[in-house]
Amino acid sequence: MSRISVRGFAVASATAVTAVGAVTGVASGNTASSSDDAEATAAGATLLADIPAGAQAQVQTASLTQQADSQAIAADATAKKDAEESARKQAAKDAVAKQKAAEKAEQEAKERKEALKAASRSATRDASSFPTQSSYSVAEIQAMARQIVPADQFQCFSTIVDHESSWNYRADNPTSDAYGLMQALPGSKMSSAGADWATNPATQIKWGLGYMNDRYGSPCGAWDFWQSNNYY
Repeated sequence: MSRISVRGFAVASATAVTAVGAVTGVASGNTASSSDDAEATAAGATLLADIPAGAQAQVQTASLTQQADSQAIAADATAKKDAEESARKQAAKDAVAKQKAAEKAEQEAKERKEALKAASRSATRDASSFPTQSSYSVAEIQAMARQIVPADQFQCFSTIVDHESSWNYRADNPTSDAYGLMQALPGSKMSSAGADWATNPATQIKWGLGYMNDRYGSPCGAWDFWQSNNYY
């Protein structure tokens, strides 16, 4: 009920009460009171007449429209909030999915790399497959190395040997116990690759490749370290 309609109801009620009072006054013989009440009744009737019935209906309709608009605004706000919450949840799910996909791709790339390394190593010859000789030329030693060291690592391996011994498998450092192609320190540690470590370059190459793989991941990893420290 609108403010105007409530006012009209209140006026009508007051008018009715006044009218009853007037009648009571007449019945009790109170002429002055009856006269005053009659004037109040007339005034009340005038107030009611000030608000046409059509205008009251329009006010009530406007009030209902305003209520409907308020409800629609509230509904829109709720829907917007729900949509934002849904979007946040979906964004979180998407982020988790992307992270998992990235981790999976990284793992697969790592597995492919390891598989390639394994395939490359399996394709190389073992040191024991080379016939033993009394002596070896640099060209022969390098040919051995090419067959033992993976192709994608040979250049790094070769560069280290160049710096350490210039491909002299009998190189003996006079100031230390470093020995051989790789200048293993002491040279006797190469016995883990074969008892003939002092005279067989294939055994030295096998040991050197294993050392570089174990400590630096690969000959190229060893060469990266060598460039910064002048040793490996």
